[in-house]
This record gives sequence, C-alpha cells and structure tokens, in this order.
Amino acid sequence: MSEIRKHYFLDEYCIIAPGRSKRPSVFKAEKKEKDSNKCVFCAGEEDKTPLATAVYKNGSILKDSESSRVTGWDVRCMPNLYPALAPDAGEVNSDHEVFPGYGFHEVIVETPTHENMLPDLSDEEMSLLMKVYRDRVIHYETFDKIEYVSLFKNWGEKAGASLEHTHSQLIAMPIKPPLLMEEMKIIGSFSICPYCDIVEKESKGERLLYENEHFMVIAPYCSKVPYELWILPKEHINHISGFDQDHLDSLGIAIRSALSCLRDNMGEIPYNYMFYQLRDEPEYHFNLKLQPVTTKTAGFEKNTEVYINTMPPETAVKYLQGNFQDGPE
Repeated sequence: MSEIRKHYFLDEYCIIAPGRSKRPSVFKAEKKEKDSNKCVFCAGEEDKTPLATAVYKNGSILKDSESSRVTGWDVRCMPNLYPALAPDAGEVNSDHEVFPGYGFHEVIVETPTHENMLPDLSDEEMSLLMKVYRDRVIHYETFDKIEYVSLFKNWGEKAGASLEHTHSQLIAMPIKPPLLMEEMKIIGSFSICPYCDIVEKESKGERLLYENEHFMVIAPYCSKVPYELWILPKEHINHISGFDQDHLDSLGIAIRSALSCLRDNMGEIPYNYMFYQLRDEPEYHFNLKLQPVTTKTAGFEKNTEVYINTMPPETAVKYLQGNFQDGPE
C-alpha cells in the first residue's frame, strides 16, 4: 500500500509505492567487466593531466611543477580539465543579474590503482581520503569571494562520472546554495537541532544500517530514491573542519561500510554522494547523502518535486543487512 511521507523537518514529500516494484533484487546492477587498461588518473600517467595542486605521498603534501610531476602518490588533486568555474573568469555584461563564473573546480583521485573502488580501500586509505577532503575544503574556503565549497562524488556513467577510475570532485563557488539557505531558515525555527533529533530517534530504529563511535548510517524515513542512505555524526558538528582524526577515521569507515553494503547486495550500482555543511553556521548539522542511481527522474517528479520511491527504507535496510529473503520472480 502506498504512503505519502513528509521529510523529517523540511517541506519535502515522497510517495513510498512498494507495489510498483515488489522485489529488492530488481535494482541490482548488471554485471560489467572492469576495464583494466590505464587511464589518465592511473599511476604513471601523471603527465596526461593538469598539474596537481596537492599530492599526498607518504605523509607529505607535495605539488607538481612544470618540470617535474610527483609519482608514487597516494591521493592526487588537480584542476578539472573542463571546469564549471575558473579563477580567471572575466566580467560579464547583461541586462539580467549575472556574476562572473569565478571559482575553482578540482578532481580528487582517491587511489593510484585503477581497479580499486572505495569499498576496497583500507582503514588507513579511507582515513587519508577524509583528511584530503577536509584539507581541500578548508583550503578553498580561505579564498577571497568563495562562499561555499561543494564536495561530491559521482561513481558510474549513469551517475555522471565520465571516467571509470574512482575520484571525487569539489567546486568552490562565490554563492551559497539556496537549498541550504532555505534549510537554515527552517532549522532556525526549531528549539533543538532537528538533525540531532533524527540521530536520537533513528539510533535504535529499523532504518539504522550501521553505526560506529562517531557516525551512523540510516535509510531516511522520506527516502527520495531506493536505497538512499544518510551518514550523520552523532555529535552536533556543522562542518568537516570540526572533525578531529578520530572523527575522520570513523567517517571513512562509515562511508566504506555503506558502499560495501550496496555493492555486496546490489553489485556495482552507480551512485552519488554529497557533503552538506556550513562552516559559518554553527546551528547546521553536517550530513552526507548517498543516493544510488536506481531510477530516472521523470515528468511527475519534475512537475511536483515529489519523488516516487518503490523501495520502503525499512525494507532497504533489511535487504542491505542480508535479512530480507527475495521472493520468486
């Protein structure tokens, strides 16, 4: 039976319609052979990309020069070859309100090994990646005119990744996302942090997938897409700059655990994950949203911004934990 569910505290709705897709396994990704050929993000191909602005190697942070590229690296950060925003953007003349496309667009190559995905990385490798995330966000937030740094990952062609080699991206921009500004208005109307309330209410519920000392992974009550997952810090922390090393370790393990659950039960499903944080808004609560690409946004969703989700989050968690027995075809 279908339900119309409201977001925990935002004016957003989704329709949970399990009758439209009765079996969790219908979302499984088709098996695809991995391409083991070297690409421009692989170790040894450093000269095929823009000069790296930050190279993490054996505990040091280095950078490329015109005469020398750093090799033997662990994580490599470089400008996107086709940036959405650029630091040399010029003035624009228009009759409408318009700003120069000033900003920075960076690619973070998470591993030198082409075949590795995030679920394959060790605790130490995931911890390093979280440190890189924190470093690069803080780095770009210090630039004049930068108001927000969007940190995200697209994995798989259907999720918007143009290269198979696993990588993340950030875009530093001179405006704050209207989405987060609207969210802050609503958060300001509560006497307590609504995300802290979510953490407390979901901590022992049927939508809890995983937790460690500092983070929990849940399938949100009003999930927009099948198998959507949120990663929330148990403490009220508004920004990745507030995470110490223990938090970074726990965050890396939480992300890997969530992705491992997806891969183990659904195969190499395409996905996006997005960091939500506001450094200058202490009332905000850091969160990461992980959305597998299991469905297409169609006319109804675009017309209403109400999403139809055929997989109840409670069932999704059971399936990802291996506790749901798929029925016959």
